[in-house]
Amino acid sequence: MKIYGDKQSGNCYKIQLLASFLKIDYEWIDIDILAKETYTADFLAKNPNGKIPLLELESGKCLSESNAILYFLADGSRLLPSDPYNRAKVLEWQFFEQYSHEPYIAVARFISKYLGIPANRKAEFTAKQAGGHKALHVMNQQLHKTPYLTGNSISIADISLYAYTHVAHEGGFDLSPYTAILSWITKIKSLDNYIDMQ
Repeated sequence: MKIYGDKQSGNCYKIQLLASFLKIDYEWIDIDILAKETYTADFLAKNPNGKIPLLELESGKCLSESNAILYFLADGSRLLPSDPYNRAKVLEWQFFEQYSHEPYIAVARFISKYLGIPANRKAEFTAKQAGGHKALHVMNQQLHKTPYLTGNSISIADISLYAYTHVAHEGGFDLSPYTAILSWITKIKSLDNYIDMQ
C-alpha cells in the first residue's frame, strides 16, 4: 500500500504512528501542500477533494480522511474495540477531534509553523486559542479519569488526538496546565514501536 502525505502534518502522522504500532508495511510518498501537489490531475484522480493523507491499496482503491484511514487499518486489531458501544466511543472522540480540536489547534499550528503568522492571519491565529484550550480542557478532564481516552488501553481515538496535541505548543498552546494530557503524552511515547513526527 502507498500513503501520500506530508511528514509535518498531524493528520498524516496519525497514519504513520498507527502503521508503526501495528507493524504495517507501506510506501511513503511525500506531497508538498504549499506547492499545491494535491491539485495535480494525477492526485485529484485519486482524491477529488485534493487533500492528504491518502491511502492507496494494492488493488488501486483509495481512501482519504485520516480518521477513516485509521478506522480501516485498525479493524480487527487491539486499537479498535469490537464491542459496539466502545467502538462508538472511539468514533465519538474522533468526531470531537475533527470538529472541536483540529479546527483550532491544527489550524493555529499551520498558521504559525507553515506560514510564520503573516499579518493578514494574525487575528485568525489569536481567535483559534480559546477553542483550542476548550478542547484541551475536555481531554484533560477525561484523562484524569482514565489512562487513555476510552479507558485503560490505547485506541485509535488516542492516536487521532495525540497527533496535534503533542505539538500544540507549535500553535501557541501552553500544555503545562494540562497535567493529565502531559502524562498521557508520556505514556504514548513510551509504548513499543512508537515513532516521533519527523
